[in-house]
Amino acid sequence: MDADFWRIQRMKAGDEGAVDAFVRAHYPAILRYCRLRAPEWAEDAAQETFVRFFESFERYRHCGRARNYLYVIAGNVCRDLRRRERELPVEEVPLPPTEDRGAELRVDLGRALERLAPELREAAVLYFAQGLKQREIARILGIGLPLVKYRVRRAREALIAELERKE
Repeated sequence: MDADFWRIQRMKAGDEGAVDAFVRAHYPAILRYCRLRAPEWAEDAAQETFVRFFESFERYRHCGRARNYLYVIAGNVCRDLRRRERELPVEEVPLPPTEDRGAELRVDLGRALERLAPELREAAVLYFAQGLKQREIARILGIGLPLVKYRVRRAREALIAELERKE
């Protein structure tokens, strides 16, 4: 049994300390994921992810890694925010000046990720940024392992091409 199993059992029994421990254990990874998917709303998206998790907590059945389930929720939250962004007129916000090549590369990479098709971007973020295994990504996205491998390979090729074109 993993640590989440015991935390969830304690949370279902009403232990507030277990809720705090659960959020502290998973919030940083979910926030990083949201920063890549919806950087302008990352904190809101991460918080909304936990709100949705706890709203449906009574129906939750722990059968693996809780973080994977949180990634699914976070992906849905970020998609919802992106959809709302397209519906509302948004002013162009200038990017702050970069201080070094590393920061510039992160900005370039973020822009390159944004140019990827949504399904490729989702696989790329989970694989490259979150460091998940392809089998875990397949479970999170609800698709087959061969399709995950294809999407990761295509995303890698597209990102390399985009970054080379920038230089």
